Amino acid sequence: MKKYIIYFGLLLVGLLLGFVFFGNTSDDDTSVTKENHNHSEESQQWTCSMHPQIMQPEPGDCPICGMDLIPAETTADGLAADQFTMTKNAMALANIQTTVVGSADTAEDDMLTLSGKIMENEEATAIQPAHFNGRIERLYVNTVGETVKKGQAVATIYSPELVSAQQELITAYRLKESQPKLYEAVRKKLHNWKIHGPQLDKIERTGEVQTYFTIYSHVSGVVTELLVKEGAHIMDGKPIFRVSNLNTVWASFDVYEGQISQIDKDQPITITTNAYPNKEFTAKLSFVDPLLNTQTRTVSVRATLNNSEGYFKPGMFVSGKIKGVDPSGSLQVTVPSSAVLWTGERSLIYIKTGTNPPTFQMREVTLGAKSGDTYIITDGLVSGDEIVTNGTFTVDAAAQLQGKKSMMNRNKVETEIEMEDETMKVMELSESFQKKLKNMLPDYFSMKDAFVNSNALKVSQFATELKAKLGKIVLTDLGTMEQSHVKKTNQLLGIISESNDLENQRSHFVRLNETMIPLLKNVKGISEIIFIQKCPMANTNKGASWLSNKQEIRNPYFGEAMMTCGSVIDSIQ
Repeated sequence: MKKYIIYFGLLLVGLLLGFVFFGNTSDDDTSVTKENHNHSEESQQWTCSMHPQIMQPEPGDCPICGMDLIPAETTADGLAADQFTMTKNAMALANIQTTVVGSADTAEDDMLTLSGKIMENEEATAIQPAHFNGRIERLYVNTVGETVKKGQAVATIYSPELVSAQQELITAYRLKESQPKLYEAVRKKLHNWKIHGPQLDKIERTGEVQTYFTIYSHVSGVVTELLVKEGAHIMDGKPIFRVSNLNTVWASFDVYEGQISQIDKDQPITITTNAYPNKEFTAKLSFVDPLLNTQTRTVSVRATLNNSEGYFKPGMFVSGKIKGVDPSGSLQVTVPSSAVLWTGERSLIYIKTGTNPPTFQMREVTLGAKSGDTYIITDGLVSGDEIVTNGTFTVDAAAQLQGKKSMMNRNKVETEIEMEDETMKVMELSESFQKKLKNMLPDYFSMKDAFVNSNALKVSQFATELKAKLGKIVLTDLGTMEQSHVKKTNQLLGIISESNDLENQRSHFVRLNETMIPLLKNVKGISEIIFIQKCPMANTNKGASWLSNKQEIRNPYFGEAMMTCGSVIDSIQ
């Protein structure tokens, strides 16, 4: 009996202990389930079915096509499609370090590094104009870059006006004794046409009218623009060519708004160039633009350089360093250069998005000026972001091994063709809409050519005409996505037409092509081949596309500065 009492007591003790340790399991499980559910809701990301690169923390409309965002796919661990994790042990072995970014302090070396380029000294440029009407029979200056000296023969001209003037001179010369003032007036008229000296003496001596006249340059320099060709008609006062004296050139730089207060005229600057990496050129800032560029929030500054040795060529990229300047500015976000991966087209940084376990995601950023070992980030980061600053390549390798977006592994659409994935969208366009869209192509090509020629006035004019034609199209027979593209196109054309700032127009031309190319990719029966071309340097090295009716590359984003930069990546027919 005593034995049974002991067994019964042990049983009661076991039940009591089980209740103590496991009695609240159900409540705890419910609590954990709720917590995980709430965490899932908080970490839910929203994306666009047509633009998977769009990720937003809440539902809304796609900023590219206007479609409703949908919940982004997550992994079994609740991560977004482009997020990945690393173990704490792997991070320790690779010495991976992260830093929370914010507004930077003054650099240790107190040095501001600016990027710029060499330009012609506009104060040392001149034009060779025509001084009478006529036709160019022979042109002796034929190429840009040719050196012209004062007094050099530049062209042979036929001019009926000159024939008449010579006859007047011969007659006045015969009457010189009786009517000296008439003789002086006729000779002075020819002097004003820059015809004098031996040429006039020969006409007076021989009494013969010359059918063709050689004109001589009254300017010296390197030809930077040739404005006529053989056989062309010239008019009094119209330029034949433009020259620049390259003994001095300008080095032009952009300074961010937050740094303007520290930049002054006559401030010393040290300039280097990739062409001569072992040489440094010292100068002083000769000009600080009094106007702020409202698009880039920068001010242009320049230094005048002695170029008697011919080191500097207009268009050459240079770097300038100014001592004693806080490179960060007051509102700029800066990062160590070790945090940035550069592919040649994109600048990438890895963001730490979670702590337990350590979670990372690649982000594309736009770089500003470099100062010492730091970069200013103009777009892509905000104060408070935690970024990888050491071991960046190891993190990138982990992303590649897990099949995530990385420096060498772009998303699927980007590797299929080198343009944004909206160009692959299938759209339902009515025949009437397609016909009207085809009729708009000549105006588009005219606007594109105006961009090539850097003519902001013409760009605005053609954009206005395009907008007027697009505004007449009825959208009721189009779907939601198609209507969104048309409305966005109309909006961008309005912005371009109302602007007279070429760089502003070009930045919106990037977006305009992102909306127009998908539309035209879905148009059938185009009579001529339309080439889709792309410049990898446009759009701050992100690349930008455009349409052309010619296979030859003529870049609308840079004009003469980089006329042939780009390639044909697709065609429409």
